[in-house]
Amino acid sequence: MAQRDPLAAARTRAEALRTAIREHDHRYYVLAQPSIADEEYDALLRELQQLETDHPDLVTPDSPTMRVGGAPAKEFPTVTHDIPMLSLANTYSVEEVAEFDKRVRATLGNERPAYACELKYDGIAVSLIYDKGAFVRGATRGDGMRGDDITANLRTIRAIPLRLHGARGIPRRLEVRGEVYMRRADFDRMNKERGRAGEKLFVNPRNSASGTLKLLDPREVARRPLLFTAYFLRSEENMPATQTACLDLLRKLGFPVSEQTRRCSSLEDVVAFWKTWEERREEIPFDIDGVVVKVDSLQHQEKLGAIAKSPRWAIAFKFASRKAETRLNSILFQVGRVGTVTPVADLEPVFVGGSTVSRATLHNEEYIRALDIRVGDTVVVEKGGDVIPKVSAVVLDKRPKGAKKFSFADACPACGTEIFKPEDEANYYCENSRCPAQVRERIRHFGSRGAMDIEGLGEAVVDTLVGGKFVRDVSDLYRLPSQRAKLEAVEGWGKKSVQNLLDGIERSKQQPFERALFAFGIRHVGESVAQLVARHATSLDRLLNMTREDLEEVSGIGPQIADSIVHFFADRSNRALVERLQSAGLTTKVKSLPKKAGTQFTGMTVVLTGTLTSMTRDEAKQKIEERGGRIASSVSKKTSLVVAGTDAGSKLDTARKLGIRVVDENAFLKMLKT
Repeated sequence: MAQRDPLAAARTRAEALRTAIREHDHRYYVLAQPSIADEEYDALLRELQQLETDHPDLVTPDSPTMRVGGAPAKEFPTVTHDIPMLSLANTYSVEEVAEFDKRVRATLGNERPAYACELKYDGIAVSLIYDKGAFVRGATRGDGMRGDDITANLRTIRAIPLRLHGARGIPRRLEVRGEVYMRRADFDRMNKERGRAGEKLFVNPRNSASGTLKLLDPREVARRPLLFTAYFLRSEENMPATQTACLDLLRKLGFPVSEQTRRCSSLEDVVAFWKTWEERREEIPFDIDGVVVKVDSLQHQEKLGAIAKSPRWAIAFKFASRKAETRLNSILFQVGRVGTVTPVADLEPVFVGGSTVSRATLHNEEYIRALDIRVGDTVVVEKGGDVIPKVSAVVLDKRPKGAKKFSFADACPACGTEIFKPEDEANYYCENSRCPAQVRERIRHFGSRGAMDIEGLGEAVVDTLVGGKFVRDVSDLYRLPSQRAKLEAVEGWGKKSVQNLLDGIERSKQQPFERALFAFGIRHVGESVAQLVARHATSLDRLLNMTREDLEEVSGIGPQIADSIVHFFADRSNRALVERLQSAGLTTKVKSLPKKAGTQFTGMTVVLTGTLTSMTRDEAKQKIEERGGRIASSVSKKTSLVVAGTDAGSKLDTARKLGIRVVDENAFLKMLKT
């Protein structure tokens, strides 16, 4: 009788253990239906660990033993999202949801929309990439275009499958998005343990989840009670037709998906769903702050498209804010980077919506007058969207005797310059461009992570640089090397800290053009808009000569943004500042691959859909861009060409409806050769 191969037996047993452990993980973390005791589960895991220790060749990347990695990382690499992770427009009113419904119906014409309604988890959005059924990359949302690669940290969350269930027949590559969060009870238990250990307590579950995902040691992440829920699925093949069907497929693939979802056929159904969960939100064991309303049909979503920051086919219908009463000690003023003078309430500290609040916005003079807010009043503080504190009301029967009506400032609190209010605006402005408060805020913005990302340029450093008259505007940062000796003589500074700051400033010159454009601080130009404008203009020199009409041709850029950009560059002092930055060596052109002149793709906007057999999608994008074409993620009237591979999805249907030219892979390859 032939003896059984020991290695083959070990391989068979290891795979059986992995399958069993994955199933138990799914039942415990996704279905909340554990079928074995913790001790039995631990025994299975220990047996698998021993087998893989004895036979290292048996270790697979998706093994349950590989959830927690080894040594901590030094930093997180940055990755670019295949499709931008857009933020959602917010509303708190039924009227605004009705307006959203009206806009959707107007765009779709005779096609009646249905809506997929889901709870809005108060967590951290992440993107998961699966290749051939295995989890290969996880990233934060970041700025929507780029995020941090936190794969090692996300692998530790047992609710995230390392291998998809029923992997046969699923697309080769797919993306899943969802929210990482904590249950309130787990958060409280963790905070109690930290308190007993003398460690700093976390403020609320969301901040705790966010901070945990930023840890460089996945072993520490694994100790935190993080959970995950999936709400988005994307692939270029075999996609379901609706968001509701996507959620069903996500469940079949092994992801936890909220059971509190509803497909609504009318606005009335949407509002009823929202009201139900606003009343019952405390029954949920984790924090939610509203309902997400999505057009259910993916084809309708494609037709509706998106603006620069958010999709036109979805809206966040927020719950009423949580409130608390406290005393208004005084009213302060702060000056923003564009000179806006904003009143701020200095409050007796009060705990509301998961954190202690001591400052809250009062918006402007008209807001203070409308509520008749006075120093000494007992006021109602709430968190807009359960995040931003604001004073929303005055408790008049608690007003102290002698409380005087508040008079708005007539001079800038930072520089003493007289402030003014334009006729068509509610805000007051300080017009002194050298105002130290404005200079501070502009420099902080310039060096922030989403802009030039200058390491070492923190708030205290900026205060020292401005207060010591080392810098008067952001261009002076690039002259600091000539003041090295004076900087090293500053109390609390030294050669090493100064060198680190100067190194960070020098590295910032390599930041891409869109980062520099965002760093300029143009009103209404956020990170996403800066990326759109930079890609369209391709260089600062070209942007300086663009008109409002030129800018409005960019998808996602409206009249307000276009006016703001033109107005900024028309100002002589702004032009001079930008020229100084250009001379300092900042990147003011979009870095692109050399383009081949005179090809069929020159000037085209091309959309890729389906799977190409001769090359990867990234390779196809590169070849099109080399030949002067531009890649778009969705089909619209501005699309010139659609390249359809096998298993092409709804983009192909949209292209045919709009009468846009479509070519298959063979025709595409011929175009590349000519």
